[in-house]
Amino acid sequence: MAANEFAEFHDELRSVAGELLAKDREVGWAVLVDAGWTGLEVPEQLGGAGATFGETAVILDQIGRAAGTAGYLGCAALVVGLLNQLQHSRLRDELFSAVADGSSRLCAVAGDFVIDGGRATGHAEFVADAVGADRLLLIGGSGVAVVASAALTVRAQPVADETRRLATVTADAAEIDEVLPFAGAPTAAIRAFQDRAAVALACDSLGLAEQMLTATVDYVKMRHQFGRPIGSFQAVKHACADMLVAVEVSRQLVAQAVAAVSDNADAGVAAAMAKSYTCSAAVDVAGKAMQLHGGIGYTWESGIHTYLKRAALNRSLLGSPAAQRKILAQRYR
Repeated sequence: MAANEFAEFHDELRSVAGELLAKDREVGWAVLVDAGWTGLEVPEQLGGAGATFGETAVILDQIGRAAGTAGYLGCAALVVGLLNQLQHSRLRDELFSAVADGSSRLCAVAGDFVIDGGRATGHAEFVADAVGADRLLLIGGSGVAVVASAALTVRAQPVADETRRLATVTADAAEIDEVLPFAGAPTAAIRAFQDRAAVALACDSLGLAEQMLTATVDYVKMRHQFGRPIGSFQAVKHACADMLVAVEVSRQLVAQAVAAVSDNADAGVAAAMAKSYTCSAAVDVAGKAMQLHGGIGYTWESGIHTYLKRAALNRSLLGSPAAQRKILAQRYR
């Protein structure tokens, strides 16, 4: 496909996803499977669409726009990225197919797991979408352990953001079904997985920041005070302009990071830049949206609190902005 054909395809995918999530932001796993989103990056011969992370990023952006509660992040976007880092095997192909057709729900888990003698021991916190998964992929050592959820202790981990489903995962000499080795150097594979996860959250934050900007601009055009729209006041214009700049800079950084992940290039710098800036900017944009909506912005009915809490959690998950900037600083030593 040429670049413009990709753009047209992404626009169509964005439109379809937006319409589906607008009907119900609490879409279930079966809906994600039926829409074909879970299998976007799964090879065609294994039942998927054979697409790239560029297409997955479009879905992540739209889920962020809707503050969607679907388990797409942990059970699709991250799982497929992890499977792509593994050596070819019969089980790996079966897991790919399971993600595409929804026959089994998997979850990727990064923690301090030790894999030894057919058993896994360790702990992980703030694992996205682990509750309800059939099998968990525990990252440890030189490979990934496939473990049935029944062999682990998976507990829901409540956070202020009610749109996320996080959990703690504990393995106490849990029996392993099989260990799948990484295709390349384990350190590089794990780093690539972490970069992908960081970019995925940046995509989500970009989507919610875009939605907050759109909702705020629409509101200040409609809301009148002293006989004219409040959007005509200079202070309001400046605030909206600041929001727009933050969104546009975020969009550029996320686009560069998505391209790096899609091309299987070293995405470390691009991912850190996108995660640190975009997730911080989303908090600022949601905060300004709440302020510019006036008193109604602080009510439960407005729904802005949902976006603000989601943005704040995204900023903290998988490395704070300070942690991401530390990664950048180390690159230039």
